[in-house]
Amino acid sequence: MAPDWIVPDWPAPAHVRAFMTTRAGGASRAPYNSMNPASHVGDDPAAVAENRRILCADLPAEPLWLNQVHGNCVVDRADGSEPPCADASLATELGKVCVVMTADCLPVLFCNRAGTVVAAAHAGWRGLAGGVLEQTVAAMKAPPGEILAWLGAAIGPDAFEVGDEVRLAFMDQQPLTAVAFRPAFPGTLDEAPRKWLADIYALARIRLAVAGVTAVYGGGLCTFKDTRRFFSYRRDGATGRMASLIWLE
Repeated sequence: MAPDWIVPDWPAPAHVRAFMTTRAGGASRAPYNSMNPASHVGDDPAAVAENRRILCADLPAEPLWLNQVHGNCVVDRADGSEPPCADASLATELGKVCVVMTADCLPVLFCNRAGTVVAAAHAGWRGLAGGVLEQTVAAMKAPPGEILAWLGAAIGPDAFEVGDEVRLAFMDQQPLTAVAFRPAFPGTLDEAPRKWLADIYALARIRLAVAGVTAVYGGGLCTFKDTRRFFSYRRDGATGRMASLIWLE
């Protein structure tokens, strides 16, 4: 099966290149089948190496793989080659590839309209609530109104069930994020919901808008429901990861 890359539909400059992998086109066996570039999920190292070789054939250089920790640290792609503990990276040099890996969390790719800086961020709910998108925007050192953001495939609003502590983590900072949550189970009028369905796309758009980024594209692809195209940790447990990559050409 050939690789099946998702290319962002956004008005980025022509020399900004980006795509997100799906699970098709790799060498891994079940349950990681087949394009799994993640080395930390229990897959056969030889298969992961082959998947990365296939992936890098479409890239100008090896990406800077991150040790993602659901935080808000952003690193400059030019600072080194060792995998740092971070959840976002940026690049201003040609051919330096930024990448994040996800399997339900939200990958967000960034560029400015001038095409002088790009970035990739891994936004699970903890990183999102912790400000990883805002930190990435700030690190780009471009006017927020000149930044474009693309939201890749993530767990959708009909599948992302969370506890009340997640809802409160967002609402305590920005009350308007209440619109991104709805009760997971109907209850009586005097019964407070214990579980909520969260719209991670809406949460990201709200956080980005507050940071001044309103040119936001993508969203709507559900990793949980689309078993053919996407890995989903919440659905499968042992599974691979998709990679979302961006660079200046």
